Amino acid sequence: MTEHWKLSIQETSQLLKTGEISPTTLVESHLARIENTEHKLNSFITITSENALIEAEKATSEIVEKGVRSPLHGIPIGLKDLYDTKGVLTTVGSKIYRDRMPLADATVVTKLRKAGAILMGKLQMHEFALGATSINPHDGPARNPWDTTRITGGSSGGSGSSVASGQCMAALGTDTGGSVRIPASLCGIVGIKPSFGRISRTGVYPLSWTMDTVGPLTRTVEDAAIMLDEIAGFDPSDKSSVVKESESFRENIGKPIEGKKIAIPQEYFYDVLDEEVLKSFNASLETFRDLGAFSEYVSIPMLDHSLSISGAIMLAEAASVHENNIRQNPDMIGEDVRLKLMQGSLMPASDYIKAQRARTIFNDQINDVFSKYDYIVSPTVALGAPRIYEPFVKIDSKEYSVLALMARLTRPFNICGLPTITIPCGMTKENLPIGLQITGRNFRDVDVIQLAHAYENVTEWSKMWPDL
Repeated sequence: MTEHWKLSIQETSQLLKTGEISPTTLVESHLARIENTEHKLNSFITITSENALIEAEKATSEIVEKGVRSPLHGIPIGLKDLYDTKGVLTTVGSKIYRDRMPLADATVVTKLRKAGAILMGKLQMHEFALGATSINPHDGPARNPWDTTRITGGSSGGSGSSVASGQCMAALGTDTGGSVRIPASLCGIVGIKPSFGRISRTGVYPLSWTMDTVGPLTRTVEDAAIMLDEIAGFDPSDKSSVVKESESFRENIGKPIEGKKIAIPQEYFYDVLDEEVLKSFNASLETFRDLGAFSEYVSIPMLDHSLSISGAIMLAEAASVHENNIRQNPDMIGEDVRLKLMQGSLMPASDYIKAQRARTIFNDQINDVFSKYDYIVSPTVALGAPRIYEPFVKIDSKEYSVLALMARLTRPFNICGLPTITIPCGMTKENLPIGLQITGRNFRDVDVIQLAHAYENVTEWSKMWPDL
């Protein structure tokens, strides 16, 4: 069968529009890819193959009769298993919710269906989205397509592996401390955390009300923008949703970045960083300079407190979300997640309040940087993907906890809620992807996409495929 699963959404949409391929052929190609790779990857919790074929036939007829109604019409996608899907199991990666069958779709799922996207299934995740490895005690570990003995990162691990391997053309994850960006980085694809409030979270199982963000994982930057075009927008049922004028997230794609100002934090990001990641990061800065952008190091002292700030807020809010689960079903929760929830439930209210006050100071320092610069650029993850069940890794001969290290470089940008994208920028000697993250001003997601696309356009990293 033709490898249609290797196409981008943008390319595929054009082929669907001209009738060169059909949604049925496209879905069949992806189902074959799932069948050939799922036993190696464990990307899915639920595969909806029968319904996907029905939807594909429907989309094929619609396109023949009326044409393509959006760039996602007929496109196979996956959803992290915390998005409510009417009539399809939504387990939140938990033993507690094994039989949870939502009665309605999440707002973004409704939008994707309206756009004509076809759901291939619900994707593997770290339990309750509270972890960065996607090693799930109930469903087994999600496996990295570049090396199936290694983690995908998390908590949106199945979203990362499914897109990187060609099982889906795009997937939705959630990002509270890096849960879109970490698996995207470790799996060698694009992942974006939009500005907080850009996309509705109604029908998305919560972890931390003040930091949870919906975001897509895709093969290319333009595909990420296409996804955002379809799912962004104000939702009165989500109290954090923000009213913004409609715009295309693709409007700045292809525009030059000459004269753009890039800030490189001089604190924190390089304290614990693998040499290969640093080398790739520095090479990416040279690429931006070659494209005409200006960069220099800046001081953001509060970065050194970012883990304490984000940790206190996230754990306290997560413990509140799962108060009944902790009290009624503690033995049904995986050990690592249960310990975090217990830690959050024992946190004094004064610590949570102090963290929120520190958050204000942190945000003031970040905003000061953006009064002078267009972007903050930094590494996404400190190293290539660690091995599954490897609790510690070494960097510069020192040992570090994998659980602590995975989200170390991503969590600062959940505190401020600014748009942040990760794109592939290199490979380690062990052929593992390396990610670069770009952060922009609040609600200037289009600028972040512009810089990321400019880099992608002159490099080859996004064109590489794992050998499965």
